[in-house]
Amino acid sequence: MNIWDWSYVWEALPYLYRGSIVTVEATLLGFAIASVLGLVFALIRQSPNRYVSTAMAEVIEFIRSTPLLVQVFFVYFVGPQFGIVISAWVAGVGALGIHYATYCSECYRGGIENVDGGQWEACTALNLSRVRAWRAIILPQAIPPVVPALGNYLISMFKDTPILAAIAILEILQQAKNFGSDNYRFIEVITMVGFFYLVFSLVASAIVQVVSFWLNRRYHLQ
Repeated sequence: MNIWDWSYVWEALPYLYRGSIVTVEATLLGFAIASVLGLVFALIRQSPNRYVSTAMAEVIEFIRSTPLLVQVFFVYFVGPQFGIVISAWVAGVGALGIHYATYCSECYRGGIENVDGGQWEACTALNLSRVRAWRAIILPQAIPPVVPALGNYLISMFKDTPILAAIAILEILQQAKNFGSDNYRFIEVITMVGFFYLVFSLVASAIVQVVSFWLNRRYHLQ
Protein backbone atom coordinates (compact mmCIF):
# COMPACT_ATOMS: atom_id res chain seq x y z
CA MET A 1 0.00 0.00 0.00
CA ASN A 2 1.33 3.43 -0.98
CA ILE A 3 2.01 5.79 1.91
CA TRP A 4 0.54 8.67 -0.07
CA ASP A 5 -2.28 8.01 -2.52
CA TRP A 6 -3.71 11.06 -4.31
CA SER A 7 -6.89 9.21 -5.23
CA TYR A 8 -7.91 9.34 -1.57
CA VAL A 9 -7.30 13.08 -1.51
CA TRP A 10 -9.76 13.59 -4.34
CA GLU A 11 -12.30 11.33 -2.66
CA ALA A 12 -11.92 13.26 0.59
CA LEU A 13 -12.33 16.72 -0.96
CA PRO A 14 -16.17 16.83 -0.68
CA TYR A 15 -15.91 15.94 3.03
CA LEU A 16 -13.17 18.49 3.63
CA TYR A 17 -15.05 21.15 1.70
CA ARG A 18 -18.19 20.72 3.82
CA GLY A 19 -16.13 20.70 6.98
CA SER A 20 -14.13 23.78 5.97
CA ILE A 21 -17.32 25.78 5.36
CA VAL A 22 -18.57 24.87 8.84
CA THR A 23 -15.18 25.72 10.38
CA VAL A 24 -14.92 29.11 8.69
CA GLU A 25 -18.52 30.05 9.46
CA ALA A 26 -18.17 29.06 13.11
CA THR A 27 -14.94 31.04 13.40
CA LEU A 28 -16.22 34.21 11.75
CA LEU A 29 -19.55 34.21 13.61
CA GLY A 30 -17.84 33.39 16.89
CA PHE A 31 -15.30 36.16 16.36
CA ALA A 32 -18.03 38.68 15.53
CA ILE A 33 -19.75 37.80 18.82
CA ALA A 34 -16.45 37.94 20.72
CA SER A 35 -15.48 41.33 19.24
CA VAL A 36 -18.79 43.04 20.05
CA LEU A 37 -19.41 41.33 23.40
CA GLY A 38 -15.78 41.86 24.43
CA LEU A 39 -16.14 45.61 23.87
CA VAL A 40 -19.35 45.63 25.93
CA PHE A 41 -17.56 43.77 28.75
CA ALA A 42 -14.67 46.26 28.62
CA LEU A 43 -17.00 49.26 28.76
CA ILE A 44 -18.89 47.79 31.72
CA ARG A 45 -15.57 47.29 33.49
CA GLN A 46 -14.93 51.01 33.04
CA SER A 47 -18.19 51.84 34.81
CA PRO A 48 -17.80 54.52 37.53
CA ASN A 49 -19.96 52.24 39.72
CA ARG A 50 -17.38 50.01 41.41
CA TYR A 51 -19.96 47.30 42.21
CA VAL A 52 -20.83 46.95 38.52
CA SER A 53 -17.17 47.05 37.52
CA THR A 54 -16.19 44.44 40.11
CA ALA A 55 -19.07 42.12 39.16
CA MET A 56 -18.05 42.28 35.49
CA ALA A 57 -14.44 41.54 36.39
CA GLU A 58 -15.53 38.47 38.36
CA VAL A 59 -17.66 37.18 35.49
CA ILE A 60 -14.76 37.61 33.06
CA GLU A 61 -12.37 35.83 35.42
CA PHE A 62 -14.81 32.95 35.91
CA ILE A 63 -15.31 32.40 32.18
CA ARG A 64 -11.58 32.65 31.47
CA SER A 65 -10.79 30.15 34.22
CA THR A 66 -13.00 27.37 32.87
CA PRO A 67 -12.22 25.28 29.76
CA LEU A 68 -13.99 26.07 26.52
CA LEU A 69 -15.19 22.46 26.27
CA VAL A 70 -16.96 22.75 29.63
CA GLN A 71 -18.68 25.93 28.47
CA VAL A 72 -19.80 24.29 25.23
CA PHE A 73 -21.30 21.38 27.19
CA PHE A 74 -22.87 23.78 29.68
CA VAL A 75 -24.63 25.85 27.03
CA TYR A 76 -25.77 22.81 25.06
CA PHE A 77 -26.84 20.43 27.84
CA VAL A 78 -27.87 22.64 30.76
CA GLY A 79 -30.26 24.84 28.80
CA PRO A 80 -32.79 22.00 28.19
CA GLN A 81 -32.92 21.38 31.96
CA PHE A 82 -34.64 24.77 32.21
CA GLY A 83 -36.77 24.33 29.09
CA ILE A 84 -34.33 26.21 26.85
CA VAL A 85 -33.58 24.04 23.82
CA ILE A 86 -31.09 25.37 21.30
CA SER A 87 -29.36 23.73 18.37
CA ALA A 88 -25.81 22.40 18.59
CA TRP A 89 -24.72 25.08 16.13
CA VAL A 90 -26.08 27.97 18.20
CA ALA A 91 -24.71 26.47 21.42
CA GLY A 92 -21.26 25.86 19.96
CA VAL A 93 -20.83 29.20 18.22
CA GLY A 94 -22.36 31.05 21.17
CA ALA A 95 -20.03 29.39 23.68
CA LEU A 96 -17.05 30.05 21.40
CA GLY A 97 -17.98 33.73 21.13
CA ILE A 98 -18.60 34.20 24.85
CA HIS A 99 -15.37 32.42 25.79
CA TYR A 100 -13.22 34.58 23.54
CA ALA A 101 -15.17 37.75 24.42
CA THR A 102 -13.50 37.64 27.82
CA TYR A 103 -10.04 37.66 26.22
CA CYS A 104 -11.02 40.40 23.75
CA SER A 105 -12.36 42.50 26.63
CA GLU A 106 -8.92 42.48 28.25
CA CYS A 107 -7.40 43.72 24.98
CA TYR A 108 -9.95 46.52 24.77
CA ARG A 109 -9.38 47.40 28.43
CA GLY A 110 -5.65 47.68 27.84
CA GLY A 111 -6.24 49.95 24.86
CA ILE A 112 -8.69 52.13 26.81
CA GLU A 113 -6.35 52.51 29.77
CA ASN A 114 -3.52 53.54 27.45
CA VAL A 115 -5.49 56.55 26.21
CA ASP A 116 -4.08 59.68 27.81
CA GLY A 117 -6.16 60.83 30.79
CA GLY A 118 -6.11 64.35 29.41
CA GLN A 119 -8.51 63.20 26.69
CA TRP A 120 -11.32 62.88 29.26
CA GLU A 121 -10.54 66.36 30.54
CA ALA A 122 -10.73 67.68 26.98
CA CYS A 123 -14.11 65.94 26.52
CA THR A 124 -15.37 67.54 29.72
CA ALA A 125 -14.11 70.96 28.58
CA LEU A 126 -15.98 70.48 25.29
CA ASN A 127 -19.11 69.52 27.27
CA LEU A 128 -19.38 66.16 25.51
CA SER A 129 -21.65 63.53 27.00
CA ARG A 130 -19.98 60.33 28.25
CA VAL A 131 -21.44 58.31 25.38
CA ARG A 132 -20.27 60.79 22.76
CA ALA A 133 -16.83 61.01 24.36
CA TRP A 134 -16.45 57.23 24.15
CA ARG A 135 -17.62 57.11 20.54
CA ALA A 136 -15.82 60.15 19.14
CA ILE A 137 -12.65 60.45 21.22
CA ILE A 138 -11.72 57.47 23.38
CA LEU A 139 -12.55 54.37 21.30
CA PRO A 140 -10.99 55.63 18.03
CA GLN A 141 -7.71 55.90 19.93
CA ALA A 142 -8.10 52.75 22.02
CA ILE A 143 -9.12 50.18 19.41
CA PRO A 144 -6.54 50.47 16.57
CA PRO A 145 -3.54 49.52 18.75
CA VAL A 146 -5.26 46.32 19.94
CA VAL A 147 -6.28 45.03 16.50
CA PRO A 148 -3.16 42.79 16.13
CA ALA A 149 -3.94 41.14 19.49
CA LEU A 150 -7.56 40.61 18.42
CA GLY A 151 -6.24 39.01 15.23
CA ASN A 152 -4.28 36.52 17.32
CA TYR A 153 -7.50 35.53 19.08
CA LEU A 154 -9.19 35.07 15.70
CA ILE A 155 -6.53 32.52 14.73
CA SER A 156 -6.68 30.85 18.15
CA MET A 157 -10.45 30.58 17.87
CA PHE A 158 -10.10 29.00 14.43
CA LYS A 159 -7.80 26.34 15.86
CA ASP A 160 -10.24 25.70 18.74
CA THR A 161 -13.19 24.87 16.47
CA PRO A 162 -12.48 21.08 16.63
CA ILE A 163 -13.88 21.28 20.17
CA LEU A 164 -17.31 21.77 18.59
CA ALA A 165 -17.18 18.17 17.36
CA ALA A 166 -17.96 17.20 20.97
CA ILE A 167 -21.58 18.26 20.33
CA ALA A 168 -21.70 16.70 16.84
CA ILE A 169 -20.79 19.76 14.76
CA LEU A 170 -18.98 18.35 11.74
CA GLU A 171 -16.14 20.80 11.30
CA ILE A 172 -13.21 19.95 9.02
CA LEU A 173 -11.20 17.81 11.44
CA GLN A 174 -14.23 15.70 12.33
CA GLN A 175 -15.04 15.26 8.63
CA ALA A 176 -11.43 14.16 8.02
CA LYS A 177 -11.66 11.75 10.93
CA ASN A 178 -14.90 10.25 9.59
CA PHE A 179 -13.43 9.83 6.10
CA GLY A 180 -10.22 8.33 7.46
CA SER A 181 -12.15 5.86 9.62
CA ASP A 182 -14.25 4.72 6.66
CA ASN A 183 -11.26 4.25 4.34
CA TYR A 184 -8.47 3.47 6.81
CA ARG A 185 -6.49 6.37 5.28
CA PHE A 186 -5.53 9.23 7.55
CA ILE A 187 -2.22 10.61 6.30
CA GLU A 188 -3.70 12.20 3.17
CA VAL A 189 -6.69 13.87 4.81
CA ILE A 190 -4.84 14.99 7.93
CA THR A 191 -2.16 16.56 5.74
CA MET A 192 -4.85 18.41 3.79
CA VAL A 193 -6.44 19.60 7.03
CA GLY A 194 -3.09 20.91 8.23
CA PHE A 195 -2.64 22.76 4.94
CA PHE A 196 -6.13 24.25 5.29
CA TYR A 197 -5.35 25.56 8.79
CA LEU A 198 -2.08 27.05 7.53
CA VAL A 199 -3.75 28.87 4.64
CA PHE A 200 -6.52 30.27 6.82
CA SER A 201 -4.01 31.51 9.41
CA LEU A 202 -1.87 33.21 6.77
CA VAL A 203 -4.89 34.88 5.17
CA ALA A 204 -6.21 36.02 8.56
CA SER A 205 -2.81 37.46 9.51
CA ALA A 206 -2.61 39.38 6.23
CA ILE A 207 -6.13 40.81 6.68
CA VAL A 208 -5.37 41.86 10.26
CA GLN A 209 -2.22 43.67 9.13
CA VAL A 210 -4.13 45.54 6.43
CA VAL A 211 -6.94 46.52 8.84
CA SER A 212 -4.44 47.60 11.50
CA PHE A 213 -2.48 49.71 9.01
CA TRP A 214 -5.69 51.33 7.71
CA LEU A 215 -7.02 52.14 11.19
CA ASN A 216 -3.72 53.64 12.30
CA ARG A 217 -3.62 55.87 9.24
CA ARG A 218 -7.34 56.69 9.52
CA TYR A 219 -6.91 57.97 13.06
CA HIS A 220 -3.39 59.36 12.53
CA LEU A 221 -1.83 57.05 15.12
CA GLN A 222 1.40 56.53 13.18
